[in-house]
Amino acid sequence: MELLSALHRALRRYLVLRGVASSVAPIDGCPMHYYDLRGTGTGPPLVLVHGLASSANAFYKVVHRLSRRFSRVLVPDLPGNGFSPLPSSAPDGLGPRRQLEYLKGFFRAVVQEPAFVVGNSLGGAMTLTLAHETPEHVRAIGLVSPAGARVSEERFAELIRSLHVHTNADARALTRRLFHRTPVAALLLAGELRKMYGTRTVKAVLRESSFADLLEPAQVQSLSQPTLLIWGKSEKLLPWEGIDFFRQHLPKHAEVHVVEGFGHVPQMERPAELVRHLVGFADRSGL
Repeated sequence: MELLSALHRALRRYLVLRGVASSVAPIDGCPMHYYDLRGTGTGPPLVLVHGLASSANAFYKVVHRLSRRFSRVLVPDLPGNGFSPLPSSAPDGLGPRRQLEYLKGFFRAVVQEPAFVVGNSLGGAMTLTLAHETPEHVRAIGLVSPAGARVSEERFAELIRSLHVHTNADARALTRRLFHRTPVAALLLAGELRKMYGTRTVKAVLRESSFADLLEPAQVQSLSQPTLLIWGKSEKLLPWEGIDFFRQHLPKHAEVHVVEGFGHVPQMERPAELVRHLVGFADRSGL
């Protein structure tokens, strides 16, 4: 992943040159890397949680825009992703449950106050579970193309199969499912992306994910925090049964928006529009 590693380092330099702190906090034996930008807004801290085979750099286009509305923007690299190594206790990777425990540790050690937590994909499922299990950490919830919905066993099996990448062709196929319009450059990096989709952390998540672990309706119904769910009209990765599940079980106060031109990762493809949705929700919710 030499080329992608160089790109990640370049993005970190870009952010640091624009005033973002690139920091490390020891969380349960793992030196977790995170970005930290003090904002000029009056809103609560905002924490952005990345998804599978991703990193904090996935949010590089939205960090500064969001800092104008919120008092602080924090973006962690979960262990085994980005600039956060795997802990020595888990050399073969961390599954979703243990990733969540490190996220909780990050809130205790670094965030230290209730935040507006926005998670994408697997990060969305983790955000929802975080809000359910430790509501003291979460002032408001933002779910962007969240995974974890209790869909049919058939759809869940199809999703897991689609995430197993063995060839460059598999990598291109998966990449096309992430975007409304796939950037040509992403397809040209298929060899690098194949390695990214096959890290020990990704393999651990796929190995340890099971149908039984999907969200229960009661978990979703219990949310008391202001909640926003954004689902792309061009979503091609997650089953559309997922949005039906969330519509049926989210509390009545939750906002659900299906957005034209959004795929699975709008923070990369439509950053300005995503920021408008998040800021508008914060304004309506009195954050």
